[in-house]
Amino acid sequence: MKEIIEDREFRNVDFSSEKFQLADYEYCEFIGCSFSNVDLSNISFLECNFKDCDLTSAKLLSTSFKTVSFNTCKLLGLHFDRCNAFLLEMSFIGCQLDLSSFYKLVLKKIQFEDCSLKEVDFVETDLTEAVFKNCDLTGAVFENTVLIKTDLRSSTGYTIDPETNQIKKMMVSSSELPGLLSKYDIQIS
Repeated sequence: MKEIIEDREFRNVDFSSEKFQLADYEYCEFIGCSFSNVDLSNISFLECNFKDCDLTSAKLLSTSFKTVSFNTCKLLGLHFDRCNAFLLEMSFIGCQLDLSSFYKLVLKKIQFEDCSLKEVDFVETDLTEAVFKNCDLTGAVFENTVLIKTDLRSSTGYTIDPETNQIKKMMVSSSELPGLLSKYDIQIS
């Protein structure tokens, strides 16, 4: 059985050179830590906060993120689709998530605020009631994605085909309508 590490603060630790302990982490804070290319497989994070951390290219096979927040973190190229989907709940503020994948995940009510989500894979993802506040979604892929009541009003750069996605009651700004109608080659003025 894995050790449980509770209520600890990890500050400015470079886990890409120091070994990260295989354990379950509960109510922990990670501040200014580097997990770049670190294998976080089979590790559980429960009610943990990551602030100013670099998790670029970390391995997330069966990793559990249960009520975890990421603030101003670098999360480039992460395969969240390989995480343990049971009780998966995350939020992101001011994060770089470019080239990451959320393929086929259920992320109802997920919050993205002031995030870069360039070329992120949202194929077959359930984003019901998700909120994308001031996010850049340039090149993000939405295909067979559930976007029911999803709020994209303050975000930019997305292209979403209404015929291949569920968009009922999705909220967008009028300035982003070209991203919904691009396949029809309509000129909007």
